[in-house]
Formats: sequence, C-alpha cells, structure tokens
Amino acid sequence: MPSDSIKPAQKAKKDSADSRAKTKATPESKSARATTTKKKTKSNPVSKPESKLAQKAESKTSIASKQKAKSAKSKSTAQRTPQLATKPNSPRTTRRTKAQIDTIKSRFLEHYPHAKTELIYRNIYELLVCVMLSAQCTDKRVNIVTPALFARYPDIKSLANANLDDIKELIKSVSFFNNKARHLLTMAQQVLADFGGEVPTTQEALKSLAGVGQKTANVVLIEFFNANVMAVDTHVFRVSHRLGVSRAKSAIDTEADLTKAFKTQLFALHQAFVLFGRYVCKALRPECAQCFVQEFCTTRSNFKPA
Repeated sequence: MPSDSIKPAQKAKKDSADSRAKTKATPESKSARATTTKKKTKSNPVSKPESKLAQKAESKTSIASKQKAKSAKSKSTAQRTPQLATKPNSPRTTRRTKAQIDTIKSRFLEHYPHAKTELIYRNIYELLVCVMLSAQCTDKRVNIVTPALFARYPDIKSLANANLDDIKELIKSVSFFNNKARHLLTMAQQVLADFGGEVPTTQEALKSLAGVGQKTANVVLIEFFNANVMAVDTHVFRVSHRLGVSRAKSAIDTEADLTKAFKTQLFALHQAFVLFGRYVCKALRPECAQCFVQEFCTTRSNFKPA
C-alpha cells in the first residue's frame, strides 16, 4: 500500500508516539524538570534566612519599645522626686558643716524635748530584759509579753533559776524567741554569779553578758542613767544616713560618726531619732510632709546596717 494512502488519523497517532519516545530518550528532559522544581522551591517568598532576619528585626523593635517605655517611666519618677543638690555647701549634700549639724540637733531636741523609750519597765533588771527582747522586734510586742514574764520572774535570782522551756513559752510571740530565751537565762546566771545579783552599770560589764552587745548596753545606760552615749538601731541608722550625718556601713561606725558630730546630749538625740524614724521617717513610706528637717534629706531610700 502506498505511503500517501495512510489515513490522517493513523499518521497523527504515530507522530505522537514518536514524540513520547524521543522525550523519554532525551536526558535533558529530566534535568529540565528538576531545574523547574528547584526554581519553584526557590521561588518561595519567605525563605528561612529571611524569616530569621524578620524575627531578629521584630525582637529588636520590641526591645527598643520596652527600653523607651522604661526611660519614660524613669523620667516621670525623676520629675516627681526632688533632685538632690550638688553644690558643696548645699543642705542636701552628705557633707555636713558644723552649722548644719547644729541645726539638725536643735530641731530634734525642740521637737522631742522629753523623748523616752516606749518600753515599759520598773527597774534596771526589767529594762535590760525588755531591751534584749526588743532586738528586731517592736516595743509594742515586747510590752505585750513582759507583764507575764515579770510576774513569773520578778528578779534576777528567779530568772536565773527558771526552766528554759518555761521562758520560751512566755516569750514565744517575740522574734527569735529560742535564742532570746537562752540569752535571758544565761544572762541572769552571769549576773548572779559575777555581779552579786546586781545588773552592772558600765558598758564593758554589760557587754560581758550573754545576748548583750554595744547597742543594748548603750540603750540601758541612755534610758536608766541619761549617759552621754549613742545607740544605733535600725531607726537611728536609717535617719542618720538619710540626713547625711553618716555614710558608715556598720552600726558601730555610725555610732562613732554621730558621737563625733553631735558630741553632747546624745541620750536625748538617740531617743528623738528612734521616735522620728519610727513614726515619721519610716523605712518604706516616710511621712515627708511631717518632716522638720526635709531640706537636709538626701534620699528616700532605706538603709540597713551591714
């Protein structure tokens, strides 16, 4: 049969089959398809590196925004808080001149002319016990505890012969009552053995007793004898640092600074500083509107002995 006599449909079918065979036989076709696939993959609009860059940028923006807000808050606080003066002779600097010291002293003595401890006692024995119990505890709490304690142990001898557990039971609402009970019992036994049952009246002798440090000894001497010594508790420490009278880190060094600065009437100043710190120059929320030495205040920050 002549070739030109083949039907058109059969010829088209044969051409299509030949084309498919050529495509299979051509290695370039597979390569081309692979290239196309890769291009499609690469054409992903958010690649991993770009995503990481976007996250970093977003993180930086967030940090910058937080820093800006913090800065704005600090500025707002600074506007509300009085700025400290920086001139050498300014009342707000922590270098106190003699004239400034004299002014501070006279104002405290004027505002607290008859300052006394708020501890309730009847004799030096009871005073010593009260002061020992008041360490890191309020006077109010001590005054709640001591009536029953003194009814049970009215003097040194009875306390020296007490049962330790009975003392603990009577003072258990006071802070660190276990240690304080042991100190009270040992102190009473020492007074009985070493001082003939009489509470000593000198700083060194008092400091030889269990649980009695320099602050406790000085408070007893200040309150009972109006001795010209300074005792530094948390209130005195905070007030003296806020007023720039001392920069010392410890209570003992602060005591030395105050003694050197004020020199006389230290017993009255101690009690005045205690009352002022307790009711006006408070640790967390000072009553600045009631302060009579506000121009000397260097900061509202709290201070504690090291």
